[in-house]
Amino acid sequence: MEKNSRNTAKRRKIEAPPVPVMSMTELAKLGGGKVAYIKVMTHDEARQLFPAVEGLPAGIDLYALHAADGTPLVLTDSHQAAVGHAMGDELEIASVH
Repeated sequence: MEKNSRNTAKRRKIEAPPVPVMSMTELAKLGGGKVAYIKVMTHDEARQLFPAVEGLPAGIDLYALHAADGTPLVLTDSHQAAVGHAMGDELEIASVH
């Protein structure tokens, strides 16, 4: 019976979550204002993130250019336009999945 109780104890062991490698502050500073990413959004997501923009087209994907810290920079109706804005602002586009 002793062997069985050790196996049960091993199965019950819960590992602690991994310690973050970067703090939230460090993550927000990532890229030093030179890195951005593009996010595809629905009409409703874009309306929530950009409440001041009126007349957003419904039924199409919209593309938001964000700074590395998540700050929304530009909203457009094409991926190419979002890339153009990033290039015009000399931002490196990071691939985010």
